[in-house]
Amino acid sequence: MSAKDSELTGVKEIARRANVSRGTVDRVIHNRTGVSQKTIDIVNAIIKELDYQPNIFARSLASKKQVVFAVLIPGVSLETNYWEEPLLGITEAGAEISPYGITLKKYLYDLNDKKSFLEQIALIDLSTVQGVLLAPSFIEESEHFVKKLESRKIPYVFINSDIQGHDSLSYFGPDLYKSGYLSAHLMKYLVKEGEEILIVNISKEIDNQHHLLRKEEGFRNYFIDKKLTNPILKIDIKQTDYAYVSKSIEDVLQRHHVAAVFVTNSRVSTVAKYLKRSGAANRLLIGFDYTKENLAYLKSGDIDFLICQKPREQGYKGLMALYQFVVHAKVGEKNNFMPIDIITSENCDFYIN
Repeated sequence: MSAKDSELTGVKEIARRANVSRGTVDRVIHNRTGVSQKTIDIVNAIIKELDYQPNIFARSLASKKQVVFAVLIPGVSLETNYWEEPLLGITEAGAEISPYGITLKKYLYDLNDKKSFLEQIALIDLSTVQGVLLAPSFIEESEHFVKKLESRKIPYVFINSDIQGHDSLSYFGPDLYKSGYLSAHLMKYLVKEGEEILIVNISKEIDNQHHLLRKEEGFRNYFIDKKLTNPILKIDIKQTDYAYVSKSIEDVLQRHHVAAVFVTNSRVSTVAKYLKRSGAANRLLIGFDYTKENLAYLKSGDIDFLICQKPREQGYKGLMALYQFVVHAKVGEKNNFMPIDIITSENCDFYIN
């Protein structure tokens, strides 16, 4: 239901309970004449009971000027459709708030290309923007952009990953450290003590992809905290095409007896593809995100577990938090961590991403 429809439903319910017309309720809300004091008292009592808050400010705003929100997130790529879900959530929220004069301008960058990120930032005219929703994929470049927003007092919300030490309005996404910690906890039950475990980071900008490194940190620290002796190997793969990933994995498996593999992002399907084709699919494999590619390998048994954290909800709630602050001056929670969902072949058909 849109914000506009929600408001109309509220007025309709108040009118029904007070046994008056919706026009009468509207006159009471806006302090217009032509309504008896008795009716005013009845309507106001029902408004209080329902905790109804009319969107007067938003409707006034819509009639006077447009508010522009810039959305800076990765686009869907041939390698992964992960970002399709946050964009769907953003689009849904945008449709709800558009009747109140809110315009979205979307700037989609290539997750593998820092230059693309900078090019999209350059297209944003900050003099016309009242708020920004962003996924800060590149640390140094994101920090530079965020400082510009802070200097102009433009509120911003992080989704999917955050940058600590900055004054964002809110963050909606996973607790990256605990995501890695949970993945290690899962793995503990399925590998024997002393067996080798391989962490795989796949990104052209690994050194700048802090969200991958924080997952890795959480994963490693679980084994340290539990005093487990499993050797943990690591490989950083800086080319994302299948040929390069498969060759990199093959080199490690030829030199080590790896029992389990932990992939720190949605590209786990690329690893699953190699393991299946090479006849090495008996190794435990854990990765992230409910994408079409990952789901296929999960159902075939080539991926054992997917860790998922409501990407569509991140996009929807992130944009709505920006709207509530800019339009209604409402400040929500600083950190809004998504649930850490463990998806298997048995429950994947019932999961709402």
